[in-house]
Amino acid sequence: MFMAAGARRSPSRRNLEVKRHLSRLNKPSVKSIKMMPSYHPEGLFSDGKKVAKKETGAKPITQLWHMNGRCPQGTIPVRRTRKDDLFRASSIESFGKKKHKTIPRPISAAPEPDLINQNGHQHAIAYVEGDQYYGAKATINVWDPKIQQSNEFSLSQLWILGGSFASDLNSIEAGWQVSPDLYGDNNTRLFTYWTSDAYQATGCYNLLCSGFIQINNQIAMGASIYPLSSYRGSQYDISILVWKDPKEGNWWMQFGNDYVLGYWPAFLFSYLSDSASMVEWGGEVVNSESDGQHTTTQMGSGHFPEEGFGKSSYIRNIQVVDESNNLRAPKDIGTFTEQSSCYDVQLGKNGEWGNYFYFGGPGRNSNCP
Repeated sequence: MFMAAGARRSPSRRNLEVKRHLSRLNKPSVKSIKMMPSYHPEGLFSDGKKVAKKETGAKPITQLWHMNGRCPQGTIPVRRTRKDDLFRASSIESFGKKKHKTIPRPISAAPEPDLINQNGHQHAIAYVEGDQYYGAKATINVWDPKIQQSNEFSLSQLWILGGSFASDLNSIEAGWQVSPDLYGDNNTRLFTYWTSDAYQATGCYNLLCSGFIQINNQIAMGASIYPLSSYRGSQYDISILVWKDPKEGNWWMQFGNDYVLGYWPAFLFSYLSDSASMVEWGGEVVNSESDGQHTTTQMGSGHFPEEGFGKSSYIRNIQVVDESNNLRAPKDIGTFTEQSSCYDVQLGKNGEWGNYFYFGGPGRNSNCP
């Protein structure tokens, strides 16, 4: 698609546009905005720590770039965008953006019976709706799912949603993803995303456009996560919290118990300037059906939920932030998947993990042709 666009423009013109776009993205280090949230949700530091050592192994989650050093105070880490990154995109304008209509719509929120399966995105999620939500938290098992085609991806994340599932949708997203088209490799990477118009004109991944304001100098958006979970082996997970500051109205993101990464300013959103109407947690893949069959791109670990711990991917300790800025267990959790024979989801609850679920699958198999 990019080559077709290039046919209408001279190579020198296209290279100039790429160079200009790179100069905007790869800005020199600047002093970070000295700002912190006015309030953290109550209960943030009273849970989660007690289960971390038992279930995640001895090594803490880190990012691979830490092996080469850290950023000095007053700066933030920014993953450098290369010319090859832009040439992989269908156009310069679409670089770093999700395609339209990629949000999973549970049956209760879907106006048409075929949901969104027509756009090639498939999901296995847990969700809550019908209340006002001011944030969400989850601890997400980290894997390296196999990707069949470079234009496909696999991710595990949470969604904070406001508005309808039409052109006015507001979404804040965070988690991990494997996306060869975006990053040029198959590494598992931390990511964020936002949009205020259902992925049409606003929003982007990470720091690839104006929007998310990072204040932390230790964690890089789009950087590789390490170590990763292995089948029947050690399990690793990351904890992500997104919440609305009740005083300033900005939406903040925290990674683990120690890193407040930054915020999405309140003015970016319409519906989310008040509260969210739905929260989702789970996995998403792109199914391009390049050979006329379902993709073999994996979701989560690539194994179905019934295999359980150490084999299937989980998201545990899922919580929402209420109007009093308290973290609490969500009520009336639902699940949704377009094709359970390809990717599935199973809920559970216990004392250590609270509300949790296993999810994912291998994609194409004998029951998912």
